[in-house]
Amino acid sequence: MVQSVAVLTERALSAADARRLVALHDPDRPAVRVLVPAGRRRNVLVDVLDHLSLLELREAVGAAAGHAERTPAEAAADVSASIDELTALGCPATGEVVDGKDPVTALTGAVAAGAEEIVVVTSPHAVEDTLHRDWASVARERLGVPVLHVYADSSWVG
Repeated sequence: MVQSVAVLTERALSAADARRLVALHDPDRPAVRVLVPAGRRRNVLVDVLDHLSLLELREAVGAAAGHAERTPAEAAADVSASIDELTALGCPATGEVVDGKDPVTALTGAVAAGAEEIVVVTSPHAVEDTLHRDWASVARERLGVPVLHVYADSSWVG
């Protein structure tokens, strides 16, 4: 029985994402610590390739034009919304914004604080996923706890 789970997500967990997360441990309700990065700049070329691999042409053009970084206020709103979704399902949840550091380093801190399992929730990132440089792959290499990578708003496993 897992007592504590750390969730690293790019954006707020949807109701469906929260239900799937809680269902992983049903009927138990482990404590969840939600981490949302802010101020993280992505490589423009990698973003374009990610969108092209999914045949998202409009998004690829938008990525080529550049995009604003996620602000701490936006990330804080995502943390709050995620906590609300999880607590509505009876799961004790806390969270924080990961600002200015590598998100996997924040997971290292969560494991040191007692997280027994990691769940990474992202959009598909074809380049990073294929080359195993995505957050989940790096966390598996570094942390020594089970790491599950799922894609947001779907039941696909990364």
